[in-house]
Amino acid sequence: MLPDGCLDLIWIDGELVVAGPDTVAHLSPAAPGRQFTGIRFRPGLGPAVLGLPAYELLDRRVPLADIWPAARARRLSGLAFADRGQLLERIAEESLAGHEPDPIARAIAAQLRAGRPVASIAAAAELSERQLLRRCRHAFGYGPKTLTRILRFGRALAAARAGTPFATVAFETGYSDQPHLARDVKSLAGVPLGSLV
Repeated sequence: MLPDGCLDLIWIDGELVVAGPDTVAHLSPAAPGRQFTGIRFRPGLGPAVLGLPAYELLDRRVPLADIWPAARARRLSGLAFADRGQLLERIAEESLAGHEPDPIARAIAAQLRAGRPVASIAAAAELSERQLLRRCRHAFGYGPKTLTRILRFGRALAAARAGTPFATVAFETGYSDQPHLARDVKSLAGVPLGSLV
């Protein structure tokens, strides 16, 4: 799993597991025959569904039973495999009922994705940079600069997978040059961009 600013709820061999936001790639051994079903919450939405701040799950995989009442998690784990995708969607919908996600988080993510400076985002949201940092840690698991880096990495990977030359990817996604792109990808993913593509 590559860093993407998201939280995931994953069904792995009969257990519901929450995958927190990652700062580096997370390798998960998958033996033949293992079954996975998951739902990914866009950046900032996971805390509203799960009921806890994203920073508490940073770079972690936690059984849902450790977050929610064990009886509720066991009941959800006991349903048939064919129902899992719809079940995960229903879990998200029910959890969001009456719990509005942070209205500013989505706007912050969009502005960071667009490359706006942190100071101008804070000013537009009428927050100090310190308040913005706290808000980002709660919604995304990390601060705005780390989220910007991870979102840029995602855009670069998507462009490279679409066949865009790496030098063009670096230029179009805001890296200073191709070696900067290569260092960032290796740091976040643990492998060179060519291997990911």
